Amino acid sequence: PVEVELAPVTVGDLKAAIPGETEPTWPTLLEMGERSTVMAWDMLMVSVMMKKVEQARTPKGARKVGAAMAKEKYGWGSYQFSCLDTLWTKESHWNYRARNKRTGAHGIPQALPATKMEVIGTDWRTNPVTQIQWGLHYIDVRYETPFKALAKFKRSRYY
Repeated sequence: PVEVELAPVTVGDLKAAIPGETEPTWPTLLEMGERSTVMAWDMLMVSVMMKKVEQARTPKGARKVGAAMAKEKYGWGSYQFSCLDTLWTKESHWNYRARNKRTGAHGIPQALPATKMEVIGTDWRTNPVTQIQWGLHYIDVRYETPFKALAKFKRSRYY
């Protein structure tokens, strides 16, 4: 067998120890420059967002994400969320793929036209978080609360 001598790996200012090396010969505190810190923060945010998107692909997960977003951004508690849950269960059953073939309404909040959701993101067809974000904003601007949006829905079968 050929023995290969391994040396520590250095990429820019980042050094990595060799597996099995008992103690590196350089300081073990990882220091990043400003650009590296920003890139790490961006990667963390992307990771958090992707986890939220994947969770929201099921109706149960979408409800959980929706409740958290409603509370965090609009201060809507459990009563308002129960109204939102009733409304969006009637509209789409919290299915981000829901589409009304007759009207073209799409997604969890059943946006009509569906392209309205582009103001939040161009991924509105496949991203349940984009749909939830748009739907919460729509309710806030148009009705102020999910309670008022649900009341409108009960009167006219749309909101």
